[in-house]
Amino acid sequence: MVLQEDFLRTRRIADGSVDLVVTSPPYNVEVGYSAYEDNLPYEEYLAFSRRWLAKALKLARPNGRLCLNVPLDKNKGGQRAVAADLTHEARAAGWRYQSTIVWNEQNISRRTAWGSWMSPSAPFVIAPVEVVLVMFKGEWARRERDRHPDIARDEFVEWTNAVWTFSGERATRVGHPAPFPVELPRRLVKLFSYREDLVLDPFLGSGSTLLACRETGRRGIGVEIDPAYCALAARRLDGTAGAPRAVRAAQPEAPVRARTATSTTM
Repeated sequence: MVLQEDFLRTRRIADGSVDLVVTSPPYNVEVGYSAYEDNLPYEEYLAFSRRWLAKALKLARPNGRLCLNVPLDKNKGGQRAVAADLTHEARAAGWRYQSTIVWNEQNISRRTAWGSWMSPSAPFVIAPVEVVLVMFKGEWARRERDRHPDIARDEFVEWTNAVWTFSGERATRVGHPAPFPVELPRRLVKLFSYREDLVLDPFLGSGSTLLACRETGRRGIGVEIDPAYCALAARRLDGTAGAPRAVRAAQPEAPVRARTATSTTM
């Protein structure tokens, strides 16, 4: 499993340069990724999470922010309070807690177990939601008076209500086993960053975060260990109407095997 070392060792991103981290890491629920086994023992998964979160903190600028999309909880392999545990790991890595956004995917059909059917013996209560943990480095407020927001009034009013309701993305449509919809990072980058800010996704996957960066005028960097997923992200970006610059998919310094796809929109 090379994932633990690839992002931790990459030197292609300058320390203290990232304004906003937007990502959805592997959930450790045995998703069929082609270059990563998504079934670490849970304590190892949490330890790995703390390490990459510490790396992300190092890359973040003062007042940098983190939006971490994770499940609220899970029952595969045992009941786990994933969001609570990852909040703890992020704080242990040095991030400070700001808030939690609940993403209601409206996908109750995904449930796989009822427990004791129609009996109080041992029912399973399943929440068909995910969350976005909003964290920050240093101080929450950004006091850059020369920067101008690009978020509309109705967007601000709707998105500062911490329950977001919209559908998820279909894996078959995108060609990735666990994509998130572009709408999720689009909202996050508009609400928590300015135009031309640098946004990092250390688990790029199908490239949704970079698509959102291109749409909203942010600079984006994505790190991905799987060459096929990196190529998928590059194809999705190359197919974006009005793309001002070709996407670069490059091999970082040896022996790091992570790929980096960068979108720059000014």
